[in-house]
Amino acid sequence: MMETQLWHPVVAAQDLDRAPVAAALLETELALWRDSQGVVHAWADRCPHRGAKFSLGRVVEDRLECGYHGWQFATDGRCRFVPALPAFSPPASHCAQVYEAREAYGLIWVRLGQSASEIPVFAAESDARLRKVNCGPYLVQTSAPRLVENFLDMSHFGFVHEGWLGDRAHVAMQDYEVHKTTTGILATNCQAWQPKSNLHSATGSMVDYTYEVNAPYTCILTKAPDPSTLGAHIVDKSSFRESIALFVCPITPETSRVWIRMAMTDFESPDSALQNFQNTIFGQDQPVLESQSPKRLPLDLRAELHTVADKASSSYRRYLSEQGITFGVC
Repeated sequence: MMETQLWHPVVAAQDLDRAPVAAALLETELALWRDSQGVVHAWADRCPHRGAKFSLGRVVEDRLECGYHGWQFATDGRCRFVPALPAFSPPASHCAQVYEAREAYGLIWVRLGQSASEIPVFAAESDARLRKVNCGPYLVQTSAPRLVENFLDMSHFGFVHEGWLGDRAHVAMQDYEVHKTTTGILATNCQAWQPKSNLHSATGSMVDYTYEVNAPYTCILTKAPDPSTLGAHIVDKSSFRESIALFVCPITPETSRVWIRMAMTDFESPDSALQNFQNTIFGQDQPVLESQSPKRLPLDLRAELHTVADKASSSYRRYLSEQGITFGVC
């Protein structure tokens, strides 16, 4: 399956300390833990001895100990100690299922299969002028592709986000462009009138958006913010842009966990204020997303109706087909 060859976010980095944590990805149960050096490990959440969950155990020095019989497994997955048989040297076949894990953007990412893929690039991460804040996770009863397509969709702003990101009196869309890239698709010259494009906007204005899908379950929105809301540390206000990344973990074909990482100019507001704003926006989307039928995104463009206003989502569906994505689509 192509999806297993991709990196996916599974938990917030701050939620993983020394105790093992349970997570799920692509219908696979995981146990995540850190060794004494803080290195992250991701294993199948099943002890090979009697099938108990590793996430119910504990970390002993640099070994994960099963909570059922106390078997201890080293960072390479090999069993190194069986308490019932202290003199026993477990063979190489006594091992846990080990997956690759990395830490990036304040999240723990896991890849179930072997490949040369990399974690999706969030270019704004390296810009020191921008403050990074994570929002979520949001557990949503819909497929990962439905979430990405909603993130790409501007024509719902005036209805779902009325008074926040849109207004019914300003819903006519200007034409925009969609291009293929080496990693996905890019939508440019996207214009939307917004009464409150960010936490500090005092008046409505047209906002220029760029959307980039650079992995099947990731989308990055870049926008030119209201110049009056930019801090003094931004010298060239005319060309400065903020970014918001949508990172989706596909748990089952119809269940997803979502994080939103914001790279913003606001260094004054507390994290909670920025997160509450995003919680409000996502809270408006969630009931609509969970109402869609089917929950899996149809890749056959004849299955649902489309107009030129939907060409970003139509291009996204074609991209998923070309990538051979089968998880969360129909």
